Amino acid sequence: MTVKPLEKRFSDDRIRRSISRILRENVLCSMSTVAPGNRPHVNTAYFAYTPELVLYFLSDPSSRHCRNLKRNPSLAMTIFRSAQVWGGEDRGLQLFGICRQTRGRGAWEAERCYAARFLPYAKWMKGLSPAERRQAALLRSYAFYRFLPGRIKILDEREFGGAMFVTAAVVRRPQSRTVVRWSTTELLSP
Repeated sequence: MTVKPLEKRFSDDRIRRSISRILRENVLCSMSTVAPGNRPHVNTAYFAYTPELVLYFLSDPSSRHCRNLKRNPSLAMTIFRSAQVWGGEDRGLQLFGICRQTRGRGAWEAERCYAARFLPYAKWMKGLSPAERRQAALLRSYAFYRFLPGRIKILDEREFGGAMFVTAAVVRRPQSRTVVRWSTTELLSP
């Protein structure tokens, strides 16, 4: 099988709707960081996101992937439902960009976004019961990380067609809406 470029373009709005749908339908991501010796390291985490395509995850700063990010903020992330069946109308994202630990106001925004998506997290952080207080103490030792993808590769066979990969650039402008622009379309073929 090979991947062939196609001349087929898709509107930026259609691409953005597809990305939003995939993000909304999934809560887990797999992310790859660069370990010492330029070796890959993979980790799985729950994620939250904003309409401006800022993704957040919560993790232990002493973990391997967080130590890797401190040395090299380059991150690749995949988001997809693992229950999909081969030959069906599959959907998923590959995202590429920069990720750093949040601090100050950024950490507050990350926590607000995360708590809105994961209600048990918000409940635990209130710490009303002894079990919730124990869970909150553990979670307070973690930190939020902010991932800014610059490029996204989309597989959304229901939206774009079978075995079609659409790549888009994420353009961030100060004081305006994040723009997603079509870059390329490729077809996986025998």
